[in-house]
Formats: sequence, C-alpha cells, structure tokens
Amino acid sequence: MRTTIGRRSALALSTAVALVGAIGFSSATYAADVTIPIIVKDSTAFYWQIVFAGACQAGKDLGVKVPQLGATSEADVNGEITILENAVAGKPAAVVIAPTQAKALGAPIDEAAKSVPVIMIDSGADTTAYTSFLTTNNVNGGKVAADGLADSIKAKTGAIKGDVALLTYLPGAGSLDQRAQGFKEEIAAKYPDLHLVAEKVGDGTTTTALNITTDLLTANPNLVGMFASNQQTAEAAGQAIAENKIADKFSLIGFDSSDKMLGFLDDGTIAGIIVQDPFRMGYDGVKSALAASKGEKLEKDIDTGANLVTKANENDPKISALIHPKVDCK
Repeated sequence: MRTTIGRRSALALSTAVALVGAIGFSSATYAADVTIPIIVKDSTAFYWQIVFAGACQAGKDLGVKVPQLGATSEADVNGEITILENAVAGKPAAVVIAPTQAKALGAPIDEAAKSVPVIMIDSGADTTAYTSFLTTNNVNGGKVAADGLADSIKAKTGAIKGDVALLTYLPGAGSLDQRAQGFKEEIAAKYPDLHLVAEKVGDGTTTTALNITTDLLTANPNLVGMFASNQQTAEAAGQAIAENKIADKFSLIGFDSSDKMLGFLDDGTIAGIIVQDPFRMGYDGVKSALAASKGEKLEKDIDTGANLVTKANENDPKISALIHPKVDCK
C-alpha cells in the first residue's frame, strides 16, 4: 500500500519544487484572459502538493490558468508577502492564498483585496477583506485530536489518565493556534485525569520538533501521550517515539498525512491522524475565486471538514480517498 503513495509523493514533490513560482498548462486549455494564482505556505510539503493538485484540476475543468506559487518554508512569512504582492501586480482575476502567519498577512491581504477578490484557504489572517474562506474548523480538529488521544491512552494503559503534551510547529500560525485551542479546551472539559504538563512551540523546522520531542520524553518520563499539530511535528515526534521504542505505551496523535505518517500509523508508532481535505481546498478555492471574479455572491466561511484516521478505519472508502489523494494533474 505504501509503494503507490511513495511514487505519488515523489512525483508531486519534484513537480512542486520545479514549478514553484508559476505553472501554466496547455494554452489551448484555458481562457487566455483568466488567471487565478494560488499561493500556499510551503510548496515542498506533501499537504500543499495535494492543494496544488486540486487547484490544477479546477483550472482544467473551468478553463482558467492557475499559477502555483509558494515559498519553500512556512517560516518564510516575508517571502509569502512578496509572492502575494507580485501576484496581484500581474492583474489576475482573483487570488487564492493560505496565509502563513495571521498577523503578518492581515495588512497585505487588505491591500490585495483593493485590487482583486481574495479567497483564503486553510488558515486565517487578521483581515475581513477576503471574499470567502475555505478551511477546516481547526478548533474542532483539535477537539477531535483530544478525543482520539484519550481513546488511545485508554486502549494502551487501561484508563484515561496521565500526563500529556502539545507540540506546535511555529508561533503565530492561525490554524495551528486554533488546533491547540481546541485540544486544550477538550482536555479541560472532558478528561479531568489527563494533565497537559508541556506545551511547546517550535521554529518551523523538523529538526527542532524532533529535539523538542526527545527532550520532552527525557524530562517527563510519565508522559502517556502527545498531540503534534501538523505534518512536520507529527513526523518528528513519531521518529522520536520510534527511536525510544515506546510506541506500545505512548500515544501520539498527528495532524495531516504523508507517506511517512501513514507508515507510522501502520506500524503503531502513531495512534491516529487528523486529516483535512486539501484537494477540496485547492479545487473549491479556485472555483470560488472564479465565481468571485464574476461578482457572484459566496458564503463568507466554509468548513471543509476534519476526520480521525486510525488503523481500524484507514481502509474505509471515505477515509481512503482522503489519505490516498490524487496528487498529479495532467
């Protein structure tokens, strides 16, 4: 099962890296005067490659050009601002963007919206100037993670009690902050015997996330579980758990999927993964942008859903479609 995913991941990675900046497809396919750029947080990450694939498919179906843009790190906030400014300067019909940092992207999106409709996806920004916002309800996603963690802890230890930790990739990212909020609210409301003893925030690198996890395991020998709130932190935490050989007694819930995370799920290193629908975000983001460019009325906020994946349900048709997405667009 992993072989197919690996081929797709490699294809998507090489495609995304090679085409960062702008991608135009066959000129015969598109209306020559309609361009809708899509800007993501990290063009090299598998999650965003799925978003690109959805956007690409929408471009083909709707007959518009969809340049695929993005920095190569979620920590490159200034890079994303520059990409947005350059995209708007090209006078597109509309722009789709996943803001890397809520506060920093607020004013740039305000400015962009003076010229073109702006569709936000995945993460919010400190602005109301967007036309429509398609995202997972990240607070709810954090609550789903807390419930999944509690279930796994009970299955491994016999009771929902003990010390747990929360690991976030970098500060100020709206979606990650909301996931942390939901997780903490659910733990406090439903699981009085689970104690959040550590809440750590990284610097946007997997190396730091790995070091934080290793240090947490050393400093807190009574930890029974952790929520790692995005793909990179979950992969790093999973590596630390595997290296310490504690998967039989330690529960890890991650957010988003990748080939590595699915491998960890299969071998028991990760107890569960919260998955979004990034293909839909990309596809419907472009579709909404085209509608906005024509003056059509759109819903301001749209929830694209969150689901818990475990070994028990990963082969269900709905879940399988989310964790084995189509990442190539021809």
